[in-house]
Amino acid sequence: MTISADLRTKVRAAIDGQLPSLLSLYKHFHAHPELSGQEVRTAARVAEELAAAGCEVSTGVGGHGAVGLLQNGTGPVLMLRADMDALPMQEQTGLPYASRETVTGPDGLTIPVMHACGHDLHTTNLIGTARVLSACREHWKGTLMLVAQPSEEAIGGARLMLQDGLFTRFPRPNWALALHVDPNLPAGTVSIGPGYMTMACQSLDVVIKGRPGHGAAPHLGVDPIVLACQFVMSLQTIVSRRTDPREVAVIHVGRVEGGISRNTIADEVTLELSLRAQGRDRLESLVEAVAETATGIAQSAGLEGDQMPTVLRAAVLTPSVNNDSELARVLTGVFRDWLGVERVKSSSTPMLGSEDFSRFGEVDPPLPLVLFFLGATDPTEFRNLRENPSKFPRLHTPTFSPAVEISLPTGLLGFCSASLALLHKG
Repeated sequence: MTISADLRTKVRAAIDGQLPSLLSLYKHFHAHPELSGQEVRTAARVAEELAAAGCEVSTGVGGHGAVGLLQNGTGPVLMLRADMDALPMQEQTGLPYASRETVTGPDGLTIPVMHACGHDLHTTNLIGTARVLSACREHWKGTLMLVAQPSEEAIGGARLMLQDGLFTRFPRPNWALALHVDPNLPAGTVSIGPGYMTMACQSLDVVIKGRPGHGAAPHLGVDPIVLACQFVMSLQTIVSRRTDPREVAVIHVGRVEGGISRNTIADEVTLELSLRAQGRDRLESLVEAVAETATGIAQSAGLEGDQMPTVLRAAVLTPSVNNDSELARVLTGVFRDWLGVERVKSSSTPMLGSEDFSRFGEVDPPLPLVLFFLGATDPTEFRNLRENPSKFPRLHTPTFSPAVEISLPTGLLGFCSASLALLHKG
C-alpha cells in the first residue's frame, strides 16, 4: 500500500485528537477491573463506546463478549480482537487510578482484582481504532470486526465466542489481528514475526495413590507423599533428557495436596501441573511422558490395579498462537513504514505464556492470524534495567503498569495502519 502524506497526517491527527479521552477511558478500565466471566460493566462500556464510534454492536456473545461491525461498503473483513478480563490480585502500583475493586469468592473471602496483564490497554486500543477508522472512511473499504473477548485469563473466552456463532452470526473474517503488551520491550516499539508467538498449554491433575497406614510402620504401607516427591523431581528430566534441547518446554507443579496428620500414611496426593510447549504435537508428547513417569514410579513401589496414578486434563488444551508467515511479512513492512524501522523489532522466540487468541485461527478453513507485541516499559527505565533483566516489570505481578502515554498511541498506530493496509481501496 502506498501511503500518501495526506493519509499519514490525517491518521496521526485523529490519534492525537482522541488521545486525551482514550487515556481517560484507559484509567477508567484500569480502576474498575473485572474477573474472567464477570466482565459485565466492562462489556457494557465497550459496547457503548463502539456504538458511539459508528459500529453495529452485539453483546452477550460467548458470555460477556461484544462484537462491533464498522461497515464501509464492499470489501474484505478484518477482525481485531482485545481481551477484557483482569486477575485476582491486590494492586501495588501506587497509581492515582489504581484498582480498589474486590469481589467475594465462593468461600466468602474478599478477592482483590487488578489489571496486571494489560487487557485494559488492549481494550482501549480496540475502541480507539474504531474511532480513527470511522473518521477515515474514504481511505478503506470493507468491514472492520471489533471483538471484545471475555475470559482470556481463564483460557476459555475465545472458544465460547466461537461456539456462540462468532463466525456464523457475523461475517467470517479474512484475517484476525491482536496485540499484547510486553514489558520486555521499550514503550514506543512493537515486535512481530512469523510462526509460534506463544506456547501451547495443558493443565493436568495428577493423583498419586498409596497404601495408607501408621507413620510408625512405614514398611507396611506405601507412602504417596514420598512417591509424589519422586514424581516431581523426575518430571524435570522430561525436559532436560527427553526433550530436544533446541525446543522450548516447561513442566510446572503449581500445587501439591496430601496427608491428614503427621503420623499417618496418606492414601493419595494430588498435584496440579501446567505443561507448555511449541505446538499441539509437542505438548501431547509431554502429557504422555508425564503419565508414563507417574505410572513407572507407582510400579516401582509395588502398586498395581486401581492403585495406579490417574492423570486428568483439568482444562481444554490451549493451542499455540502460530502467526501466518505471509500476513506477518506484510504487516512488518506496514509497521516499518508507519513507525520507522528502528521501532519495529523481530519476534524470534515465543512468549512462554499462553493466549487463546490462537483458537480463532484453528477453524475450518484455517483463519490467518497475527499476534504482535506492544512495548510497555518506559524507555528511560528500560535502558537502566538492561544490565539487570531480572528487575524488569513483569506481567501478572501487583506492580505491573505500562507506560500508557507512549504505549497507547503506538498500539493505535499499529492497529490503524494494519487495518488501512488490509482494507485499503483499490
